[in-house]
Amino acid sequence: MNIRTLCALGTAAALCWSATAFGASAEEIDRDVDRALQVFMEEINGADLFLDQAAGYLVFPRVLKVGIGIGAETGEGALRVGDTTVEYYRTTGGSFGLQLGAQAKSVVIAFLTQEALDSFRTSNGWRVGIDGSVALIDIGAGKTIDSDNIRDPVVGFIFGSRGLMYNLTLEGSRFTRLDRD
Repeated sequence: MNIRTLCALGTAAALCWSATAFGASAEEIDRDVDRALQVFMEEINGADLFLDQAAGYLVFPRVLKVGIGIGAETGEGALRVGDTTVEYYRTTGGSFGLQLGAQAKSVVIAFLTQEALDSFRTSNGWRVGIDGSVALIDIGAGKTIDSDNIRDPVVGFIFGSRGLMYNLTLEGSRFTRLDRD
């Protein structure tokens, strides 16, 4: 292992450890989720109607990813049914391959059927690509969600990306329920 690989591993480990060790309170997560939803609804026409039709939706206001060949990402968020937070979650993921940089992004995952939501809620660490798939909807700012053409039971939106890193995906992400008061 060369020094760059060791630095990348150290940075990724520190990022994940710090997010795990010093998690936000329920109030902080809810406040950040509210802000992320506001941005989502301002940037994407029809987002509010789309979320109203969903059985539930998971919101991660800030998912941090860092990588130099080996990457790690983490963030905390809330599962909402209607406009009410019902549970809190952490997302984590790792990746290998061509990557360099750091990035912060917001993620909304909508469960469009009650069956998909129930499957997610009863899992013990739901993983994208293993326990279920998430169809990423690619919509630029100022565009409209066309819910008539969305047929997948679980869809995801990545928005507000800041930083420099290629590879916008949820593949391999794991969602684990948190205990927050």
